[in-house]
Amino acid sequence: MQPSPAEIARTLAAGHLPAVAHIACRPGPVPIRHVTDAQGRVLLLVPAEGTLAAALRPQDGNDDTALVLDIRDVPPMATSPSLGRAWVSGWAAKLTGEDARAAALDYADTDACGDLLDIGESQMLYRMDVAEVRYERGENLVEIDPDDYAEATPDPLRAVEFDLIADLADHHVDEMSDYVKRQLGSAARPGDEPRVVRMDRYGFLVRMGKRSARLAFPRPVTDRHDLAHLLHPILCRRCADSDTAADHTAA
Repeated sequence: MQPSPAEIARTLAAGHLPAVAHIACRPGPVPIRHVTDAQGRVLLLVPAEGTLAAALRPQDGNDDTALVLDIRDVPPMATSPSLGRAWVSGWAAKLTGEDARAAALDYADTDACGDLLDIGESQMLYRMDVAEVRYERGENLVEIDPDDYAEATPDPLRAVEFDLIADLADHHVDEMSDYVKRQLGSAARPGDEPRVVRMDRYGFLVRMGKRSARLAFPRPVTDRHDLAHLLHPILCRRCADSDTAADHTAA
């Protein structure tokens, strides 16, 4: 299994990557801080004073402002391929009172930054209702149904992907290399030195020179701890062999 375009778009838009906003009838694009809530709606954290707040101010008696959020993937390693780019379009409205307080808690679930304490003073929160989602990778552009986008969930490993890959590279090269070669079977070539370059809830991508291969987990993982449990037999193969030998001896 692999992530669907809707899942990748939700992952890119989750708030772990930098974004720029193209705001209707305003010069741009402009960098903007954001996260998405559980429904996939975009929350924008904006200084109360400045050009960004002025650009988001509704015009002609409207209550909201049209904009497009542009988010590009930042690969975890120099050798990692990019997941592509997502555009999320909709209308953003300023939140006040209880709505702003509830949205600040949603924002903190992804990014518990200190500026959230200044909502209503030096900072403002806007919520963008999503109307259109597009996902681009290479030369392929996919239109994603907003309902599919909203129902998808961000990948639980994206925020820690760099740490996970770095840990494998620093401490488990031999174990992962042996595992990948066993999985590839006859497709493995002499001299192959597999290196994990991307990871998500469904599996990981390994690169061997100019070749690459995707290996799937037995099931999608739910978080970092679940991944550690799933990888334990691979990374601690000698421990597993010792346990098996002890079982045979006891028998």
